[in-house]
Formats: sequence, structure tokens, C-alpha cells
Amino acid sequence: MEMHQLTRVQMTGFRAYLHREERSPGTIEKYLRDTERFYGWLGGRPVDREAVSRWKDQLREEGHAAVTVNSMLAAVHSLFAWLGWTDCRVHYLRIQRRMFREPGRELDRAGYRRLVETARALGRERLALVMETLCSAGIRVSEARYIPVEAAREGRAEIVLKGKVRTILLPGKLCRKLLKYAKKQKTASGEIFLTGSGKRLGRRQIWAEMKGLCRHAGVEPSRVFPHNLRHLFAATFYRASRDIVKLADVLGHSSIETTRIYLIGSGREHARQLDRLELVS
Repeated sequence: MEMHQLTRVQMTGFRAYLHREERSPGTIEKYLRDTERFYGWLGGRPVDREAVSRWKDQLREEGHAAVTVNSMLAAVHSLFAWLGWTDCRVHYLRIQRRMFREPGRELDRAGYRRLVETARALGRERLALVMETLCSAGIRVSEARYIPVEAAREGRAEIVLKGKVRTILLPGKLCRKLLKYAKKQKTASGEIFLTGSGKRLGRRQIWAEMKGLCRHAGVEPSRVFPHNLRHLFAATFYRASRDIVKLADVLGHSSIETTRIYLIGSGREHARQLDRLELVS
């Protein structure tokens, strides 16, 4: 079996490759974090399939969930694909399709409302509006920049990600709030969500600001992160329409299977369904 040597130059090249491929900021950040972890674990040792398998085993021994291990392997496999090291790929951990989500990770409508109301009560109007935009439009946090003043005026926005363009409609009430906020900030055109210095509001800052609301809003931190707002939108949209194909288009998913993940119910819902069967006397 061929042995390979992973270098810092190659790691830098991988970063440039991800940007050229126009991967989303979140994907780039995660892939670089996971491949750096693998690079550090190697400590200069050569790379082959056996080494990658040992790394996979160590991740499991460290207590990482199977889905987390597989996501880390996906990042390293992407690196290998770019390098042409296909012989280094290992099998992913086999995971049975999940029937429900862990209740401690789920953000419901009530929790979402408390976060928005708390943000406004604390004078954090920008944060409240960011959360309402992500949730009511069903967009990723990295896509907030595609909701400029012009989109709020037209009631629709063009989202560009991974070489694909999709058009989404924006709720009228949201548009009015966005335009009012933009006018207050003296933003006549372009991006609405900017920092005090006029820079784009980053995903890390949004994540940190949302986490900062948890104690004040009485919502568990494990339930609060930007992508959960997208999950809440998906579940609410599906309950109203029962149209998973349309939902996939709105979310920008190429596969219905990806959309299905967003619709997995909570453990509480699953337990209630089992109770309704009345199979225990």
C-alpha cells in the first residue's frame, strides 16, 4: 500500500481549493478545522488507510458520536480527493436512520419567540431581526447577506450558494421590518445586517450573540444555534403545506433525503405516538 506524506503546503492548498469551489463559509470552516485536527494527530507520520482507520477509532474512543466521526471523515476524504489519495479512504461508521431528534437539541416555536422577545427587550434589535429573517425565510446563516435592502423592497431574494441560484419569497411583515430597520440605520441599499464599523455580520458573531440570550430568555444553550431556526422553519412549513418537494426547493436541497432529516420529530412526539397505539394493557 502506498504511503503519503501530508505537508503544510498541501493543507494551505486545500484551503484555496475550497474557496475556488465556492463552498459555503460554514463548510470551509468545518473542513479546515477537521483536517487540521487530522494533520495535528498525524504529527508528521505518513498517511495510509491504516493510519486513517486508527484515527477513526481514536475519535470513537474519545466519545464522539458516530455522526460526528463521519462528518470528520467526510472532511478528510475531501482532502484526499483533492490530493488524489483515493487509496486512503476508509469506510464510514454505519448508522441506522434516525427516527427522532434528541429533545435537548430541538428549538420549538415558544423558545424561538422568547429569544426574539428577549433580544428586543435588551435593545438588541439587529439580533432580533436577524433571527426573524433566518427563521421566517428558512435560510442558512451564511445566506443572510443575500437579503439586501433591494430584496426587502421587492419581497424576494436570490440566494447564491455552491454554484446554484434559488429565488425565495420574503414575508410582507418581515420586509416592512427590514426596511424600517435599514432606514433607521441610514442604509439605502446593499446589505442590511452590518456591524457598527460597516462590515458584514459574520456567522460566528450571530452564533455568539444568540448564545448570549439563553440565560435571559430561559432557553437551554444546547437548543440555540442559527441552523435550528432553519429547522424550525422547515417543520412549520411542512405542517402547513405537507409538500416535501416544495420545501426542498425552498431550502435549496438537491435531495429529498436531506429535507427529510429536517422533518424528523422530537423524542417526545415519538413517545406520544407510541402511547396512542395503546398496545400495553
